[in-house]
Amino acid sequence: MMQPPIFDPYCGPAPLPTTLWTAWNFDPVLIAGILALGVALWHRADPATAGGHQRRVFSLASCVVLFLAFVSPLCALASALFSARVFHHILLVSCAAPLIALALPRSGRWAGNVPLGFAFLVHTALLWVWHAPGPYAFALRTSGNYWIMELTLLASAVWLWQGLLASDATGRKAGGVIAAALGSIVQMGMLGALLTFARTPLYAAHQTTTQAFGLMPIEDQQLAGVLMWVPAALPYLILALWRLASLFPEATPTTSLRHPQS
Repeated sequence: MMQPPIFDPYCGPAPLPTTLWTAWNFDPVLIAGILALGVALWHRADPATAGGHQRRVFSLASCVVLFLAFVSPLCALASALFSARVFHHILLVSCAAPLIALALPRSGRWAGNVPLGFAFLVHTALLWVWHAPGPYAFALRTSGNYWIMELTLLASAVWLWQGLLASDATGRKAGGVIAAALGSIVQMGMLGALLTFARTPLYAAHQTTTQAFGLMPIEDQQLAGVLMWVPAALPYLILALWRLASLFPEATPTTSLRHPQS
């Protein structure tokens, strides 16, 4: 007889609603890692250079988002609800990643000369792979697997956002940025639609953990799909509209989302 999969998620077992707000994650290694990232970004943002103060603000904001995603009870809630996991991933790829990309100096970007289209394909592939039932179950079996999922999603998203926010994306390059941003919206919408309209629950790790929060597994999955479909795409839509407006300088507001210059 086949044994059911054993899940040991990094964020711990699924909490109950009555214990959720006490389920903070004070892993010292995690906290040290987030602080180290913040310090590194802070020191790379020289306030004596143009855009340095802005980059320092972005570095602090990215750390706040990462603390919300990994230290707050959201981490534990994601062990119970797939919709919370999707929201957690939205924070990583649609909030923390662009903030980190904006905090990095333009010179020496690790994106290098790799085409934006390639960064888009890599990130899209990782997003779809890690939200497929099999790889998702794999990620929740050990803490090591979990961090492979989280770090590859975050790193690939930072890579993509560095290309999307490149300050030299004008003319033909701006068209590529708009295409990549709209492509991100489309692929997230397709993934969200698959989750929303699936007829059966797909994720074994959440078959028995959602009911305490008043949701059946299929309802939790549908909520996850809606989150992936709409809120996750908003930053990409805003960016696409801003880049489109930048093609018409007379209509472009003075406030810019452009990556701060080094």
